[in-house]
Amino acid sequence: MEQILLFIKHNLGFIWSIIESVNDILFRILYKKRLDRITRQVFEENKHHPVVFRRISIADSAGLYELIKNQPASDLTYFKPHSFEYKSIVRQTEKSSFLMMGAFNNDIMVGYFFLRLFVNRKCFVGRLIDKNYRGHGIGVTMNRIMYEIAWRMKFRCLSTISRNNQAVMKAHSGNRHMSVIKELKDDYLLVEFLPDNHTKCVIHD
Repeated sequence: MEQILLFIKHNLGFIWSIIESVNDILFRILYKKRLDRITRQVFEENKHHPVVFRRISIADSAGLYELIKNQPASDLTYFKPHSFEYKSIVRQTEKSSFLMMGAFNNDIMVGYFFLRLFVNRKCFVGRLIDKNYRGHGIGVTMNRIMYEIAWRMKFRCLSTISRNNQAVMKAHSGNRHMSVIKELKDDYLLVEFLPDNHTKCVIHD
C-alpha cells in the first residue's frame, strides 16, 4: 500500500490531491479534536528553552518559507513533503491531517517537523533543522514530540528513508525506536518508530 501511495504522490499529482482532500475531510471529522488535545499535552511536556516548540499557524508561513529557502539545496534532495512555494505553504497550514510544527529561537523558526496523518491510523513523520542549529539536541526533542503524538493517537508512526541520504542514515543509526519494515524501490526503506515496550522486527519484502 505504501509503495502505491508513494508512486501516486510522485507521479500522479492530480490523483494524490484528491486522496489528500478526501483524507483531510474524514480526518477532520474523526480525529481533529483528539489530535488537538494530545498535541497540546505533548508540547507542554516537552518544553525546551531557549528553543520553543509549537504548532505552525498560517502566520508562520513566511518564517517557514525563509527557513526552507535558506537551507543548502543538497539538504532538500530527500526532503519533499510538499511544495515549498509560499502560497503552497499557506494552503498546507489549513490541512487538519497535516500537523505542522516548528522550533523557534527568539521567534525565529530554526526547525520544521510534521506528521502526515491518514484515516487508516498511519502517519508519516519528517523534520528539517536549520544548518546553523544542528547538533544542539533540537532533533532529539522533535523526534520525541512526533513519536509521542503518533503513539498517543494510536497511529503507526512511519517514515521513508533513502539509503543514499547519509546524514539521515547516520542520525538514525542509534535510534532505538526505529525498526525497518520493508525495502522499497530506489534504495528507500520504510521504517516504523516504536515505543520501548514494543518488540522490533525487520521484514524484507
